[in-house]
Parts: sequence; C-alpha cells; structure tokens
Amino acid sequence: MKVIGVVGLPASGKGEFSKIAAEAGIPVIVMGDIIRAAVKNAGLEPSDANFGATANRLRAENGMDAIAALCIPEINHQTTPLVLVDGIRGDAEVRLFRKHYSTFTLISIDSSFEKRLDRIRARGRSDDFVLPESLRARDERETNWGLGRALAEADIKIKNEGSLEDFSTEVISVLTQLGRES
Repeated sequence: MKVIGVVGLPASGKGEFSKIAAEAGIPVIVMGDIIRAAVKNAGLEPSDANFGATANRLRAENGMDAIAALCIPEINHQTTPLVLVDGIRGDAEVRLFRKHYSTFTLISIDSSFEKRLDRIRARGRSDDFVLPESLRARDERETNWGLGRALAEADIKIKNEGSLEDFSTEVISVLTQLGRES
C-alpha cells in the first residue's frame, strides 16, 4: 500500500485534494477528524481556539507526531493500493509516516494568503473566521508545529492559485501517476 500525505497552510486546497481523491475511490484519513473528535469528546465548542488548544495539548502530552500516530491504525486498516492522509501539520508527522511506510509520498499545496483568506470566508466551517489577523495567527500556530519544515520536505509541489477545474486536473494527474507507481 502506498500512503500519500497532503500538507499545506490553512485553506490552501487540502480538503479539495482529498475530495477529489475520495471521488476517485481512494480512502482519505483526515488528521483534523482526530482533533474534532477529541474536542467533541471533551464537550468543548467546535471553534478554532478549541481545536488549536486540543491539538497543542495532544502534542504536548504525546509528542509532535501524536496525531499522526493516532492515524496509523486507521491507515493500516485500509486494503486499497493508495491511501491519502489529509492535514499533515509538521515534520515530526512526516518522519513518523516515512518510518512506517517506505513508499510514503508527501504532496504540498501552496496558495497565496489572499486566496486562502477568500476561501475561508466562503466555506463556512465552525472553526473559520473572516479577519486576516486570525488567519495570520493560525498560520503562526501551525508553523510552530513544524509545518514550514514539512512543506519543504514535499516530494511533489502543487500551486493552487487558479480555478478549481485547473486544480482538479492537476490533482487527478498526480493521483494517476502515484497509482501507477503503487
């Protein structure tokens, strides 16, 4: 089984990448779902502040690769040739996945601050916001988890500045190539 990881700043296109992969029949493990479940189990409101605090707590208690470690049993449960992990936030997670999966491939998605802020304003999730300062703060929080180093370690880099159709075409091309390699 080949494991693909997707990394990018908030609203860069990770969710769209995962949606396209899922539509192609590739199982998607969303690291953020681990955080969302922990927030819900703690009885907390689903907000950016609570998601961030919970992610920080899990990493402080169990190491910077804690959320990746919680994903491994779900990845191992899959029986398809390709599995996608959405939402890698740091280089410690990349190291853990590379240790467990010899064919792990990391894909980074890059998008401008302005495009990402516009997407956040449009998508309407409970942890979203409209102020640029909020996106800067979230970028900083996630960069402190090693996101910048993870982005630098990507095997494949995708720029997501154009239309959704252009992005979809590129994602399908990358997934097709990786599928041939598995």
